[in-house]
Amino acid sequence: MKVTKAQAQANRARIVETAAALFRERGYDGVGIADLMAVAGFTHGGFYKHFPSKADLLAEAATCGFAQTATKAEGVDSAAFVEHYLSREHRDARGDGCTMAALCGDAARQPEPIKAAFAAGIEGLLATLARQSGAPQDAQREGELRARRIEVIAQVIGALVLSRACPDDSALADEILDVCRAAVLSRRPPTQGG
Repeated sequence: MKVTKAQAQANRARIVETAAALFRERGYDGVGIADLMAVAGFTHGGFYKHFPSKADLLAEAATCGFAQTATKAEGVDSAAFVEHYLSREHRDARGDGCTMAALCGDAARQPEPIKAAFAAGIEGLLATLARQSGAPQDAQREGELRARRIEVIAQVIGALVLSRACPDDSALADEILDVCRAAVLSRRPPTQGG
C-alpha cells in the first residue's frame, strides 16, 4: 500500500517527536535507530526513507525539542517558569523536560549541524524571554537584559544538570534545586520596568 505524502509527513513528524523525547531521556548514544523506530511504531528500514543519517535526525529532534520548550515557556511568568524548571517534577521527567539540560553535554561532541540547532534553540528561548519581559528602553539596557537572561538560563540548566547527576533519592539533588531556585528568584529576571 502506497503511503500518501501527507501520511509520510505525519510519519516523519512522529519519528522526530519520539526521537526528541528518547534523546532527552537516554542521551544521543543511548538510542539506536532500531529502538527508536520500534517505539515510534515503524520498522528499522523505514528510517532511511525519512533521514539520510542519524545526525540529520539529531539536529531535527533538537529543533523539535526547543520548539516544545518555547511553547511551554510562552506566556508563563518568569517566576512560575523558574519554579517549574527547578522542580523535582521537571528533574525526574527527562523525556518531557528541557532539551538543553538533557543534551547540552552530548551536543558539544556532535557535528556542527547539531551545534547550530542548539545555538538556534538558545537564541529562540532568549527571544521568547525577551518578548515576555517587554521592550527595552535603549540598546544598552537591552544588552544588560540579554546578559541577565543568559545568566538565568545557564544557572537553571546547570542546577538541573547537577541535580540529575545525583542519585534520585539524594538530599543533595533536592538541595541543589532549592538553593538555585531561591537564588534565581531573589534576582528575578528584569522586566521592562527593571
